[in-house]
Amino acid sequence: MPRSADPHRAMRSDAHRNYQRLLAAAEGVFGESGADASLEEVARRAGVGIGTLYRHFPTRKALLEAMLRGGIDALEIRAEELITADDSAAALADWMRALRDHATRYRGLSAALMVDLLDENSGVAATCGSMLQAATALLHRAQREGTVRGDVTIGDAVTMVNAVAWSVEQSATGAEQGERVFELMMDALRCVEAEHRHHSQAGRRNRAAG
Repeated sequence: MPRSADPHRAMRSDAHRNYQRLLAAAEGVFGESGADASLEEVARRAGVGIGTLYRHFPTRKALLEAMLRGGIDALEIRAEELITADDSAAALADWMRALRDHATRYRGLSAALMVDLLDENSGVAATCGSMLQAATALLHRAQREGTVRGDVTIGDAVTMVNAVAWSVEQSATGAEQGERVFELMMDALRCVEAEHRHHSQAGRRNRAAG
């Protein structure tokens, strides 16, 4: 007599399939309508009931955290790659630019991150812990080498990046204005001597290109 299928195994498989469907649907819905999009629409596109969505993701924040996990892992890896870069200030700027791009994936995401990322009790902060440690190592290296102000914390840097991301969302000129504000922010983070070197090098590059 053939064995019957294990109902618990099948249920786990179904639950995993629904979880993946919900994440895929949320990517589409949030991409179109922002982080405040209808969760009912997410469930509808996933082909499940709203109760199933809430079983997997009890809150909107829980769904956002699950969606962001892959990007956060990529940011951690990027910080680890940049730690050996020749120019410590440029390495920090590269990572902060990647964080800005991550924060502008969905409209409203930057505001959500700004509130939760630095709240030690939030799920977002728990998810981002090792990523922030890797980024802190980048910041501390730049500070030791005298290329970035010594009074800046990783919390300051993350808050400023999220503010830039928010300005991109609100600006009619979008990415162009966001890049200008980002460069102004990086100028504010650099030590005076390092900032002078940065502008001198940029001027030489521009003259050579001309």
